[in-house]
Amino acid sequence: MRELAADRVPFVHALVVRAHYPTSVNAGDDAIVLPDGSIEGFVGGRCAESSVRTAALGALRDGRSVLLRVLPEGEPAFPDSPGAQVVVNPCLSGGALEIFLQPLLPPPVIWVAGESPIAEALAELAGPLDLTVRRAADGQGPAGATAAVVTGHGRGETAAIRAALDAGVGLVGLVASRRRGAAVLAEMGLTETERARISSPAGFQIGARTAHEIAVSILAEIIAAIRTRGLTPAVPVPAPAGGEAAASPIIQAVDPVCGMAVTVSPDTPHLAVDGEDVWFCGPGCRERHAEKDRR
Repeated sequence: MRELAADRVPFVHALVVRAHYPTSVNAGDDAIVLPDGSIEGFVGGRCAESSVRTAALGALRDGRSVLLRVLPEGEPAFPDSPGAQVVVNPCLSGGALEIFLQPLLPPPVIWVAGESPIAEALAELAGPLDLTVRRAADGQGPAGATAAVVTGHGRGETAAIRAALDAGVGLVGLVASRRRGAAVLAEMGLTETERARISSPAGFQIGARTAHEIAVSILAEIIAAIRTRGLTPAVPVPAPAGGEAAASPIIQAVDPVCGMAVTVSPDTPHLAVDGEDVWFCGPGCRERHAEKDRR
């Protein structure tokens, strides 16, 4: 977990907090779920893992912890409670589970281009807000950043804006007056989509005068974009043809026997039916479906 956090890899920590006999796990057993759906650790057999995988990937998407309550078919229901998600898993051999899923996401990165008092103020104020500042002055690039702030005051602005846009950064703030900012952007030949990703002047208009006040207004705009608009880190540029293959997309399906949502992994049970793959929550549902076809 420490290595993943150091490498800025998002993941979910899954911790068993209650297990009813005859489950194969005990309270305290845990695992990590990676963005590709792979699970390292132990939170139950294949059937339990299927429910954990689907719920964990959902927690990664919305960034919220959830108490997953997994019930075998016919088990008395858990009482409803805020923050809990109940799943009936018909392939469980018995015994209800409660598993706490905590998404651990790397702090958003703000790429700052330019050397100025505002750049220094951004670096100073970002830490308490759980934001990481990456400086172009230190030779760091915008790849993977959530937002970029260009505060060069006329030095290297167009190159920095272009680098952030090409890296896929969703919010690029230009520190400039409205008039000068419009002139800078007009000479860049931006598309409408690119222009929509640029905020100029950067930050909310709060009457800021000092470097720290301007930094507060910029950070407030970035936080608002993350919390209310779903601003996410820049998408990495795909590998060129002939290079390393991109990761396979996550596939979700519905078990045709029990109706359960299934997140497909290399060991997910499946059958080829009329030339198409059909996925199942566990071997039991696969066998029932195969038996039905044989009839």
